[in-house]
Amino acid sequence: MRIPAHSVCTAIRDDIVAGVYERGSRLTEELLARRYGVSRVPVREALRTLEAEGFVVTRRHAGACVAEPTEQEASDLLEMRMLLEPRGASRAAQRRTEAHLKVLRGLVRLGQERARRGNSEDLRSLGGWFHETLAQASGSQALTATLTQLRHKIAWMYATEAPADPVESWAEHGAIVDAVARGDGERARAATALHAERASAAHRLRFSGAGERTDRVRTSQHPVNVTGLRN
Repeated sequence: MRIPAHSVCTAIRDDIVAGVYERGSRLTEELLARRYGVSRVPVREALRTLEAEGFVVTRRHAGACVAEPTEQEASDLLEMRMLLEPRGASRAAQRRTEAHLKVLRGLVRLGQERARRGNSEDLRSLGGWFHETLAQASGSQALTATLTQLRHKIAWMYATEAPADPVESWAEHGAIVDAVARGDGERARAATALHAERASAAHRLRFSGAGERTDRVRTSQHPVNVTGLRN
C-alpha cells in the first residue's frame, strides 16, 4: 500500500505501537520501503525521528531495531504523564479558545452517552481525542507534542483495561472541562491529576523486562496502519 512519503514515520510508529514489529526486531530500510510503497529516503528519515523518540535503537552489526524498554522506563512514562497532563489542563484554563471548549464539550457528551451504552472501543478513541484536544488548548506546542509522544509510548508499553466505572470516568472528564471553561486553573489541575491517577491503575505492562530479540516481523492483519496520521 503506497502512502505519502511524509506519512511514513507515522505509519511505522503506528505499526510499532500495534505490535506489528516486535521489540528487538530489525527494521531494514529495504523491507520498510517495500511495505509502505516509498523510496528508502523517507524511511531513513523516519527511522532517525523514531530513534530520537525512543521507539527505535541502532545496534552495531544489526542496524535499526525496535527498542526494548525496561519496566522502569515504562513506569517513568506514567509518572511523566501524571505530572504534565495536570499542568497542561491548568494552562488550558487560561488559554483555551471557544473552539477548544466546543470540541471538549462535544467529546464529553459523546463519551457519557457511549459510557451508558457500554461501548468500550468508542470510549478508548474518544478518550484519546479528549486528551489531545485538552493538550492543544494549553497553547503550548512543545507540551502538546510531548504529551502526544507519551500517549504513543504508553499505548505501546501498556495494555489498558476499561475503567471499572466508565460513567464515573467520563464524569471526571466533564469536571475537567467545567474547570477549564471557568478559567479555574487550580481546579482544572486538581481534577486532571485525580483522573490521571485513577486511569493509571488500569494500565498493565505488555511485557516483563526486556523482551526476546527476534528478526521476525509479524504479518499485520490489516493494511498499513495509517489511522494515526492526524497526530
